[in-house]
Amino acid sequence: MTIDNSLKIRAGQTRARSVLTRAERIVKLKETERWSEGSSPLGLPKVRVYKLSMKKKKKAKSTDDDEKK
Repeated sequence: MTIDNSLKIRAGQTRARSVLTRAERIVKLKETERWSEGSSPLGLPKVRVYKLSMKKKKKAKSTDDDEKK
């Protein structure tokens, strides 16, 4: 059987993930020194997921506009 076109993932996941796996949360906690070795991996504290947003580039004024004036 083939997969329906509406269910296919194109070019991987394009949106930012809002949930981290347990291993990713532990890595983030280690970076902020909130994780100690030997702690239980169950009941981990919340870890904020920062969403990256790309700024739009400003359009440079062309020299054609200056020449028209």
